[in-house]
Amino acid sequence: MNLFAYWHNAFVIIPILQVICIIHAYKTGRRDMIYLLIFLPGIGSLAYIVLEIVPEISRGQFLHNLQRYIFPNSLIRDLERKRQTADTVTNRLVLAEAYGEQKKYDQAIELVKSCLSDLYANDPGIVMLLARLQYHAGDYTSSIANFEKAFSSKKVFMKKAEDELAYAQALESAGSIEKAEEEYKKVVRIHHSLEGMYRYGMFLDKQRRPREAKEQFQTVIKEIGLHPRYVRRLNQKWLWLSRKQMASYKLG
Repeated sequence: MNLFAYWHNAFVIIPILQVICIIHAYKTGRRDMIYLLIFLPGIGSLAYIVLEIVPEISRGQFLHNLQRYIFPNSLIRDLERKRQTADTVTNRLVLAEAYGEQKKYDQAIELVKSCLSDLYANDPGIVMLLARLQYHAGDYTSSIANFEKAFSSKKVFMKKAEDELAYAQALESAGSIEKAEEEYKKVVRIHHSLEGMYRYGMFLDKQRRPREAKEQFQTVIKEIGLHPRYVRRLNQKWLWLSRKQMASYKLG
């Protein structure tokens, strides 16, 4: 009877853990792990929990990520309450970023613009955030102008790869192809960004330069194994997409 109860509980618990792990893997960009979770639900879920979720718990990130990816509306409500309690620039910016993650770009942009006054009127960090949000909202002209304004600030000593990459994408979307390619090359050369390599590869593919595009995808596939485990985990999405793109060339 106890043995039957054990297997009955396992039969119920394993699919629940499998679903939780698959959602977590998908939301956090660990898509290579999804195949393991689908084809080996019991062992795969246990391995995923040990390798991915337990380290998040030890770093104190799991509950935040759970709220951020699984219950995003709950996170936004909490941040809105904090802003109502204390309407500071910091609370506005944190809420704006949360709105941005939920693709609520108009609300996010409005909040960020409200911060650009008094002491913060030309703050490069706030201008950079505004530029990123405007890019995602499809306002490429404003995005490019604000990226260039932020980059030209004497307070910016080191540019982040994600900002320079978004700038390159905005230029591409606005039709400034030559300048966009210069920026993609810069991101790859200076930051050695795996996402930058993938994005540059897609740019080259759109320009009908498949040989050069393949070089970028192959570099992502080859070099990801040279990085520490935490970097590999953060870049699983670009590995998966690069492999997918290379497979499409073979099928073509």
